[in-house]
Amino acid sequence: MKELVKALEWKDEALYLIDQRKLPLEETFVKVTTLEECHGAIKDMVVRGAPLIGFTAIYGMVLWIKNNRQACLEELNKAADYLNTARPTAVNLEYEVLRIKQMAVEYEGRFDAFYPIIEEHAKAQMQVLADGNLAMAKLGADELEKRCGGGKLNLMTLCNTGWLACGPMGTALGVISHMHSLGRVEKAYPSETRPYLQGIRLSSYELTKEGIPHDIVVEGAHSFLLRNKMVDAIFIGADRIVSNGDTANKVGSSSLAIVAKHYGIPFYVVAPTSSFDLGSETGDEIEIEMRSQDEVLYCGGTRLAPEGATAWNPSFDVTDASLIECIICEKGLIKPVNKENLLKVVNS
Repeated sequence: MKELVKALEWKDEALYLIDQRKLPLEETFVKVTTLEECHGAIKDMVVRGAPLIGFTAIYGMVLWIKNNRQACLEELNKAADYLNTARPTAVNLEYEVLRIKQMAVEYEGRFDAFYPIIEEHAKAQMQVLADGNLAMAKLGADELEKRCGGGKLNLMTLCNTGWLACGPMGTALGVISHMHSLGRVEKAYPSETRPYLQGIRLSSYELTKEGIPHDIVVEGAHSFLLRNKMVDAIFIGADRIVSNGDTANKVGSSSLAIVAKHYGIPFYVVAPTSSFDLGSETGDEIEIEMRSQDEVLYCGGTRLAPEGATAWNPSFDVTDASLIECIICEKGLIKPVNKENLLKVVNS
C-alpha cells in the first residue's frame, strides 16, 4: 500500500505525528520534542491505535534520553512510568516502555551512548511491524478463502486499524486493504464507531485514499446488515488480548460480536503479539479507559445534548473469547480461541 501521508515520522531528532483529531478535514502535523509532549499526544489522541501508541512511546523515551543524557537509571524509570500513564487499556504502551527500561540497564551511567542505540531500535521495530502486518494480512486472506471461497466479499470493520493506527498497512483494516489488492473486495463496511468517530473519520479516510468501495454504517445498523447477509466476515483489531483470548477493543466490538455469533458471521481479531497480555487470565482484569463525557455531548465544538444532560463514555469493551472465530497474529492463527492454542502460537 502506498501511504500518502505518514502517521508517524522521526525527522531531525523530533517526532512528527499527523493530528488524527483533525482528520479527514485537515492533514496537519504535531511536532513532539519532549516526553511531556509525547504523553499529551497519546492522552489527547493526537496519535491513537495500540501499535502506534507503542511506537510513539518508544520515541518519547528516545526524546527523554536525548534531553537527559546525564540522568541515572532511577530517573529513566520514573520517566517511563509517567509515560505509561497516558492511556491504560492498550497494552502496547506498557510493552514498549518495559522493553526500553530493560535495555537501559546495560547503559546505566552511559545514556549518551544509549541514545543512538535506542534511536536505531525505534527504526528497526517499525520495519518489524511492517513485516508483521503483511504476514497477518496474508493469513487473513488465506483464512477467508477457506471459509468463504475465492470470490469477492463484503467485509465489515469497527474503529480504525489501518496505517494511521497500526503502522504500514494496518491490522484488521490491513486485511481488507490486502484483499482489495487481490481484487477480492466487493464492498467494505466501516462502522461509524462512537463515541470518537474513528470509523467515519479515519477508516473511511483510508479506504477513500485506497479507492476501496465502502459504505459507512452506524453501530445501530449492524444487526440489519448481518441479518440480511450483506456481510461475509468481520475484522476488528485489539488493544489488549489476555491469555484466555478475551479481547479489549473499541467500545461496540462486544455487541457486534454477539450479533455476529447469532447470525453465523465469522468474527476475526487481528493484532500483533505486542497486543497480548499473558499476565492476565480473563477480560475481567482489563482496565477500561473512561474518557470525557464531552466527547459524546459535543461534536465539533457544538453541544448536541440538552444542558444538564450527562454521558457515560467507556472507550473500550471486552469481547469474550467464545465469540471470536479466530485471532490472527503475525505468528499464525489461534483457532479455536482458547488458552492452550493462544499460548502455543504466541510463545512459538
